[in-house]
Amino acid sequence: MTKIVGYAPGAYDMFHVGHLNILRQAKQHCDHLIAGVVSDEMCLLTKGKSPVVPLAERMEIVSHISFVDEVVAEVVPDKVETWRSVRFDVLFKGDDWRGTPKGIKLERDFAELGVEIVYFPYTIHTSSTLLRRALDGMVAERADAARA
Repeated sequence: MTKIVGYAPGAYDMFHVGHLNILRQAKQHCDHLIAGVVSDEMCLLTKGKSPVVPLAERMEIVSHISFVDEVVAEVVPDKVETWRSVRFDVLFKGDDWRGTPKGIKLERDFAELGVEIVYFPYTIHTSSTLLRRALDGMVAERADAARA
C-alpha cells in the first residue's frame, strides 16, 4: 500500500487554534504530514511583514504538535520548487486561497505533477493578523499610559 505524504505550509506565527485545526485536518487526509514553516525572509517577501516569532522557534513549536510527522523550513517562494525537494502527494491550504489567482495557479501547477490540493475552512475568528493587531493595540495603550 502506498503511503500518502501531505504538506501543510504556513508561517505558523503566534501559533493559534486555526493553525492547530489545519494540521489536525491535514493529518486525517494523509499518512505522513510534513509542516512547511515559512522562513522569516519568505514571510517578509510574500506578506510584506516579518513574523513575530523567529523561524527556529516556530519550527520547534510545530514539531511538537502530535499530528505533525516532520517539519521543514520553507525557504523559496515557489511551492513547486519546494515539492522538488520535499516530495508530497497532497498540499493543504486554507480555503481563503480557493478561487484566488494564487490558488488557481497552485492548482494548475500541481495538477501537472499529480499533486492534489485540499482546502480546509479558514478559522475566521482567530488569525495571526488579528493577534498582531491586538498586540499592537495593547502596546499603543501602554505607551499612551506611560506618557500620561
